[in-house]
Formats: sequence, C-alpha cells, structure tokens
Amino acid sequence: MGLFGSGKEGKRVFYKTKEEIELMRNANLLVSKTLAHVGTMLKPGITGKELDKAAEEFIRDHKARPAFKGYGSPHNPFPGSLCISYNDIVVHGIPGNRAFGEKDIASIDCGVELEGFFGDAAFTFAFSDVDEATMELLRVTYGSLYKGIEQAVHGKRVGDISFAVQDYCERQHKYGVVRDLVGHGVGRSLHEEPEVPNFGKRGKGPVLMEGLVIAIEPMVNMGVKDVYQDQDGWTIHTRDRKPSAHYEHSVAVQKGKADILSTHEFIFEAIKNNDSLREISPKS
Repeated sequence: MGLFGSGKEGKRVFYKTKEEIELMRNANLLVSKTLAHVGTMLKPGITGKELDKAAEEFIRDHKARPAFKGYGSPHNPFPGSLCISYNDIVVHGIPGNRAFGEKDIASIDCGVELEGFFGDAAFTFAFSDVDEATMELLRVTYGSLYKGIEQAVHGKRVGDISFAVQDYCERQHKYGVVRDLVGHGVGRSLHEEPEVPNFGKRGKGPVLMEGLVIAIEPMVNMGVKDVYQDQDGWTIHTRDRKPSAHYEHSVAVQKGKADILSTHEFIFEAIKNNDSLREISPKS
C-alpha cells in the first residue's frame, strides 16, 4: 500500500533477524496467494466488492488479518481488504460495485498481518482486450520493479533504488513516475521507515543495511506524473486521466542480492489459466 511521501527521514529504522524475515516471508506468501486467488476470479462483469469479499475470506481462512481493512484515520478508515484501482486510478481504490470490462486494467494491492508481521504486494492485471500501448506501460512498470530490487543490497542507499526506477521509466521510456506516493519499510507495522521513493538521485538517502525489509512499489503513469485525490479521501487518480500501473514486492536487504519475500509466480499461473486476462511479458 503506497504511502504519501513526506520527503523527511524518520527517527528509527527497524532491522529484522533471520527468524523474523522468515515470518515475514510467510505473510508475503499469503499475500501472493491471495492475489492469485483473486486473479482466478477476474472476469468481465465481476465487481470490486465481490473480489474484496473473496480475498477477505481467503485471508481469514489462513488465520491472518487483512492489513488494509480499517487502516488510516478513525474518521475515515479504509473500508476494504484490497485496494482495487482500475485504469486511471493509481492506488488506494475502494472496492465498489463497478463491474470490470474487457478493456480494463486492475491494479490490486493486498496486505496481511500474520504471526505479528505484515506482508504487502501488488500486481496490475490486464483484461483480454487491453490495448497495446497500455500493455507496454504494464511491461515497463513491471520491469522497473526489478530494476529497483537490483539496488536493494547492503551498503547501497535508498536513492539508488529510486534512481533506477525513475531512470528506467522516465528517461528510457518517457512515462511519468508518481512523486506523491512512495514505497516504505514494512515489518511489525504496515508502514515503517524508511520511505522508498520511485524518484531520486544515486548515492543519496538512508544507507541500506542487512535486515531491513522494504516494500518497493513503482507507480507509473502513461502521461504526466501528477495525481489528485478523490473526495472519498483515498482514491488517487492520474491528473490527465490516462492509465497508471503499479507493481510491488516486499524485499529483505542482504549482502550481494536482495531476498524477495513475496512472489508473483502464483499470479502468473492464475493469469495463464484465465482466458479473460492477458499475460504480462516483463520487459527487460
């Protein structure tokens, strides 16, 4: 779940033991399986509320708690177990009664709390008749996720992740990287320090240390980078109403190579077996 960026470094960063990282892997595997479960259900005519109900049941059946439901201000808590964002909605879409169609893309973000730790991941699905320009946006955004993950190693800095995502999406592919929302640390809380922007300069920001777990989540627009928030206090749209894509993994920083705690393998299998969806061939 993307966080509104403050641009400031927080006071404390929490590092995880190997045992805690394994507990977080369990939570993230459940997130991945939940997204895959939802992926099997994605057909034209289904609504966000139907998907959300199924996801909550799946999560609770696995002895976990939906992390997003009730999150936020007590005056306006998030009402769903999933963030379901379609087409020009970047993130934080509230599951509703709108039925999906063959030309839609659906960014689905899921979080769970299991055994005291949180998992967080997201995937943008494409229905069967999505146009090729939008498919290219999805491929590039997915590729940028892994460009960022490549930098999530001990001794690098947050800015190295940020630069890798921005350079790939904006300089190489001319898309707009959202500035208002960022990735984040994750652990015993859904949102922890540090903030992980998808834009920035190499060699800047907090140092990445072994044991840090972060959610890396590029949010990339086909057009301009600018966004606005709906009157519901949650839903974020692209300013020009062009499509946006969002992919996310929770990653443990290690020496040499990052450890990806979530997985999209279950999701790709669900897509492969669902004739209503287009397969995403990640762009290198």
